[in-house]
Amino acid sequence: MVLSTEINDRKKKRCVLKMAETKLSITNRLQSVKQKSGKSYNQIAQETGLTNVYVAQLFKRQAQLKPETAPKLRAAVPGLPDDLLQQMMSPPMRSYDPHVIQEPAVYRLTEAIMHFGESIKEIINEEFGDGIMSSVDFYCSVDKVKGVDGKDRVVVTLDGKYLPHSEQKTENMVSKLRL
Repeated sequence: MVLSTEINDRKKKRCVLKMAETKLSITNRLQSVKQKSGKSYNQIAQETGLTNVYVAQLFKRQAQLKPETAPKLRAAVPGLPDDLLQQMMSPPMRSYDPHVIQEPAVYRLTEAIMHFGESIKEIINEEFGDGIMSSVDFYCSVDKVKGVDGKDRVVVTLDGKYLPHSEQKTENMVSKLRL
């Protein structure tokens, strides 16, 4: 039994590794196509009507390209081959590299959320009630503005749907309903 479990664990690890390698290969190709286009995420976003972060998510295979948006992306990035466009329209394996936290910009964003997170939560609760911000029904953008001192500032907008926590009554639990 132990041997069988070890074999299954090894197979699972190989499968996960293969999926990660495939995703890396696809994202590398997507990044190359974007780079060859000579366009920034902002430029592609303007041409497609998407947010700049969503465009980046598409090119990182962290979001799914919707069929109605595919022609706009194809027009914005004409060098995008059919096979990659099809990949972008399939549901992605959303994941992240745990080592990415070591990248200074990502670390500082994480640090900012950790530092301000408790206060943000308090304000959400005060303004909306007991609930959270969705990261599924969610928009995000990064903008560059001039501060009052004339220096460049980064504006990160997190725009998520409010999701109230529900009282868990058995009468509302579908799996408990008897027909």
